[in-house]
This record gives sequence, C-alpha cells and structure tokens, in this order.
Amino acid sequence: MSAIAIVTCRVLPEPDPDQELLVSACASAGLAVELASWDDPDVDWGRFRFAVLRSCWNYYEDPAAFRGWLDRSSSATKLWNALEVIRWNVDKRYLLRLEQEGVPIVPTRLVEKAGDLCEILRQTGWDRFVVKPTVSASSFMTGRFRLDQLDEAERLVSEILESRLALVQPYMARVESGGEVSLIHIDGELTHCVAKQPRFPGEDESVSQAFQPDAALANAAQLVMNRVTEPCLYARVDLMEDESGRWLLSELELIEPSLFLLQHPPALERMVRALGSI
Repeated sequence: MSAIAIVTCRVLPEPDPDQELLVSACASAGLAVELASWDDPDVDWGRFRFAVLRSCWNYYEDPAAFRGWLDRSSSATKLWNALEVIRWNVDKRYLLRLEQEGVPIVPTRLVEKAGDLCEILRQTGWDRFVVKPTVSASSFMTGRFRLDQLDEAERLVSEILESRLALVQPYMARVESGGEVSLIHIDGELTHCVAKQPRFPGEDESVSQAFQPDAALANAAQLVMNRVTEPCLYARVDLMEDESGRWLLSELELIEPSLFLLQHPPALERMVRALGSI
C-alpha cells in the first residue's frame, strides 16, 4: 500500500506541534505516512495514495507558486482538503462571500488601491483597526493601529498592495479579555475548542487548554460549516465576540491550520481513523 503524504514546507517558519503527534499516531495505527514539502520540486506526488496539507506555512509568500503546485499535485494524487476547498480558502475575500450568504463576520472591507483606507475609516468611524493582506498566514504583514497612526497604516497598505490586496477590520476589543475561540472540526465533527490570545508579527501563539463549546459557540460554528459545500477532513472556525456578545467569524481555516491535537488527544485519534478510512 502506498504512503500518505503529510504536506509541509522545506523550511518551517515555526515548529508544528501537531506534526510529530500525527506522524507517530499514524505509525502506531499501521498507516504509512511521509512528510513531503509542497515547495520541493523533486517530490513525486503521484506515488502517494493522497496528500494531506498540514504545515505548508510559507505558501502566502508566493501565492502564484502555491496555486501552481495545487494544479500539478492534484493532477497526480488526491488532496485533502479538496482542491476546490483550498482554492476558495487561499484568499481571505472568502469572508465577504460568506457574509453575503448570511454568516456574521468581523466587519471587513477590501482595500484595493492607495487612498481606500482613509475613505473606509471615514465611512466606518473605526478608530482602532487591523490591516492584513488578503493572502496571509501567521500574522504576515498584519498590523494593529489607532487612527492617529494612519500614516503608518497607509505605509503597510502600500507594502501589501505591491503583491496582493488588503483587508481592514475594526479591532475587536473583547479579544483582550476573552481571546479568539478556535473550534476544531475533524472528519465532520466538532471535537474541541481552544481560546487564543491576539497575535501580531513577532509574537508567539498563546492558547488555552481544550474545552467543549456552549450552544452559542457550536451553533455559530455550524452556521459557517454549513456554507462549505465540499467534504473536509479538517476545519478550524475562528470566532470573535463583539460588544453585544454575538460571535462573529474572523477566519475559516481549511488549508493548513494548527488543530491543537496536543490539547485534545481524541481529536488526534479521530484524525487517524479518518485517514485510515480514505
């Protein structure tokens, strides 16, 4: 039986806490898995039963190269999550599409050219805000600003616009007390949650122990997942609470999210079972 590829990258920007756990658990279950880097031109993707994207964490540095790899690898083997899901999820403008479908999101505006930011802030009245690229990961080129830092924010926008579009969102103050909640789904089941503290460039990720969501959190996550039309091996729904206590979608991670398997071993077990059944 041919091996399963666990897709990573040649140089990880930071350690992947899930990687060793997943590889070891697969080996214990009798599943042959190999780490394979999406950005290694020597990998023969056709020799794998299928490929599971897990820590291709530098894809945002060259989105065109990553999309090219998606086309090549998907013609040689099956990708999980599915190719259509990954293509849709690469660009954070999916948030705007989900909003059109009735999903409550963190208010988000698209910045397409110089000068847009100032006009957006004038229209919205946001005095604390976050700027980020439409294609990004690990807080890449992401900044938090006050209105009196507009010049600095404009410089970041200009830098982003050299290679992609940008998004601006209000800074959600309640993340400072409650954090951002990540709801992990494995093989169609919501397995656990963690609370994350805000993270910006140069900062380490800080997460809580795993817990089970209350009804409001679970329902908010399910509303998001109902809009995903293709089966997903894994998904992470990141939600933030607004001032009224309503949960809003901040990110839907379907490409390479940390799944916090260390915090909840049953999720790891479910992932291994799912891989064995594909």
